[in-house]
Amino acid sequence: MDYQEVLEYLYNSLPMYHRVGAAAYKTDITNTVKLMNALKHPERSFKAIHVAGTNGKGSVSHFLASVLRNSGYKVGLYTSPHLVDFRERIRINGEMIPEEYVAQFVNDHKSLFEEIEPSFFEMTVGMAFSYFREQMIDIAVVEVGMGGRLDSTNVISPVLSIITNIGLDHTQYLGNSLEAIAAEKAGIIKQEVPVVIGETQSATQRIFAEKAKELNAPIFFADNSFRVEETEQSTNNYMQAVISKNDEYYSDIKTPLSGKYQLKNLATVSQAVDILKQIGYNNITDTSFKIGIESVIMDTGLRGRWETMSTNPLIICETAHNEDGIRCLLEKLKEMNYTKVHIIYGCVNDKDYEKILSMLPTNARYYFCKPSVPRGLEVDTLYKSAEKLGLYGYKYNSIADAIDAAKETALDDEIVVITGSIFLVADAIAEFEKELTEGQESQEQA
Repeated sequence: MDYQEVLEYLYNSLPMYHRVGAAAYKTDITNTVKLMNALKHPERSFKAIHVAGTNGKGSVSHFLASVLRNSGYKVGLYTSPHLVDFRERIRINGEMIPEEYVAQFVNDHKSLFEEIEPSFFEMTVGMAFSYFREQMIDIAVVEVGMGGRLDSTNVISPVLSIITNIGLDHTQYLGNSLEAIAAEKAGIIKQEVPVVIGETQSATQRIFAEKAKELNAPIFFADNSFRVEETEQSTNNYMQAVISKNDEYYSDIKTPLSGKYQLKNLATVSQAVDILKQIGYNNITDTSFKIGIESVIMDTGLRGRWETMSTNPLIICETAHNEDGIRCLLEKLKEMNYTKVHIIYGCVNDKDYEKILSMLPTNARYYFCKPSVPRGLEVDTLYKSAEKLGLYGYKYNSIADAIDAAKETALDDEIVVITGSIFLVADAIAEFEKELTEGQESQEQA
């Protein structure tokens, strides 16, 4: 099979959570352990940083990978889900895994997959760790897929564990309370391995502290030591901030990730970097830290975090897909100068979408559509629920139609936000890239 045939095989033959939901979720890591055994334990061949959390784990993972890369290390980065290209999930120093490797790996292990019957995610973990081993990386930043304790990535023995925060998401799998979800995510804490908690939360602090004590793991609550404050009004393209440690100056930084919630993520990253320096990663300097933060998008390919897709009208993509994410998005909107907000919204069917809809502003104009994954919520269902809550707008058959309608309707002093699901944002990015490609081809032909 060539690369495209391999992708078809993976998408159609292996249960894929972001497409089908619960059918792909495994309640133990037995399959992953079997896979690691068959692959001769690639997870033992490299050092790693393990990153969990309800929100922010993707940004924190990318920040750390960029800082480490700019410090001279050869850095693997494993994240999920991908937005446009499957290979986004597996990178080394920002470069996506080659198509040839993906095809070869699947062709070489097809019979193994048919024997073990892993999920799509379990297979990608095996592929990533095998690729990192082959490429002899210095360190990997590994983002948890869901939860922690039972996540496929939890077969690694990291040098540092990070849990960004706890919110109510994936409750059908992880539990219906912050305490229950925290207990699942605390499963990545390892014996004598330092752990960073990004946000101190009264409901979860004790759970993390007790788990760390049980495993003799040094624990650091980042917001107890590090404070990050915006020093000037951010634009759509950057945010300037100053970092203090124990109320003393630590660093000033500029980041292309301008969402207000990034202040919390930067405190988490600062604490993590402080520990990495203490445990031997001496190549990290103040300069490499600053450059890593500033060049995170260019160095790691991070997409969809308050990303400007168009300026006339201003169109923003934001992967806010749960209550905490939407809350942060609304805080950011309060800082923006605009006369009206247009929201292109779509979500998946296993989210508490009625709760999220109830948080959205009633004075916005809405464009409802369905993400292009099987578990996308039907637009008619979404539209009816929104209407009951006083959110008015129109429904569209595709993200392309919704974007076209918003472009035609929004004035120059208004803002368009595309949000509600990572997969809707992925659809939007793919659509804008398609438009860009078609525009370039038209210019070449002219």
